[in-house]
Amino acid sequence: MEDIDRSGFGTAGRGGPSLEDGPPIDRIESVFAVYEVQRRDGRLIYYGDPLTRPERVISELWSEFRERGYDATLETRHGEYVLVAEPTSVGVDGIPWTNVFLLLATIGSTLFVGAWWWYPSLDPFASPIDIVHAWPFSLAILGVLGVHEMGHYVMSRYHQVDASLPYFIPVPTLIGTMGAVIRMKGRMPDRKALFDIGVAGPLAGLVATVVATVIGLHLPPVTVDPALLQNPDAVRIELGYPPLLELLAAGFDQPLYRDDPATGVNPVVIGAWVGMFVTFLNLIPVGQLDGGHILRAMAGEFQETIAAIVPGALFALAGYLYYVQNHTLNTVFVWILWGLLTTVFASIGPATPMRDERLGSGRVLLGIVTFGLGLLCFMPIPVMIIE
Repeated sequence: MEDIDRSGFGTAGRGGPSLEDGPPIDRIESVFAVYEVQRRDGRLIYYGDPLTRPERVISELWSEFRERGYDATLETRHGEYVLVAEPTSVGVDGIPWTNVFLLLATIGSTLFVGAWWWYPSLDPFASPIDIVHAWPFSLAILGVLGVHEMGHYVMSRYHQVDASLPYFIPVPTLIGTMGAVIRMKGRMPDRKALFDIGVAGPLAGLVATVVATVIGLHLPPVTVDPALLQNPDAVRIELGYPPLLELLAAGFDQPLYRDDPATGVNPVVIGAWVGMFVTFLNLIPVGQLDGGHILRAMAGEFQETIAAIVPGALFALAGYLYYVQNHTLNTVFVWILWGLLTTVFASIGPATPMRDERLGSGRVLLGIVTFGLGLLCFMPIPVMIIE
């Protein structure tokens, strides 16, 4: 137990924090009457009674603790209110072995899938070493996803919000991965930080996507042995192209659609297509998705009303494609899946900033532009599998 010095100073423990590391005790007691303080494992622990609503205690004191390098939370332990101040750290401590392992595994999975699906001349089963020749596809995929997540990470560091490096997810899907994520471990100080961190990923990822698109459109197309197209057991994959990809192809006068069914775009364009599709999905304005963060920062709590509509809209799109346009269940399943996922995301809700002031008009305009770019990445039928 620590004796409380009303001037805001306490006796320093051996090698540990003291009361003077936190806000002055008088400032704390303006909203939280303290009767005991402990120092444990680098934390400052205040036992006391809230003098206002519990949620307001944190909103009042969080900035004070943050300025001194702590993240404060209010808990209840055995019927007592406890204000816990944890030391914060921003950045990477040591070698992130988990991130490195997942990155290497995703490189392997994208190389294999690239060789199997997108490079007709390669056979990874007959000659496994041939997968290295699929490196342009792998680089395009990892590039657009990695730049997207690093946009979040860099802006998190700027706003001093603790976040992990990207975790890539290796899965042998059509693109060899389920994407990448970063783990946000710190609280959002205000709407500006929430907006900046949310918008940085899609915008950075789109820049990388445009670069990959332009490069891929200028690379030679791939060709398939015409005999394979006549095979009744062959599985054919057709991708829907979003408006942004079509605009870039037209702007650089490069063919995107070809009359010869045995000729397809270079696999680097497929990597860019992934970047556009990921951008659209991330900008869906629900929960912890980038679009949810951006809209929460722009519209406040009204974001949850909009988020509640999204799952129904995705289910309606799937129903329209299936019942009206007579597409197969395989084709529309992606929107059924995302209808279910957005239902879960919407129920969890978005991140809540500690200070909930309105955004300036400049950020609001940038948010509108970002959502507009996201719509340019939308395609009603992303993938069609023809058997």
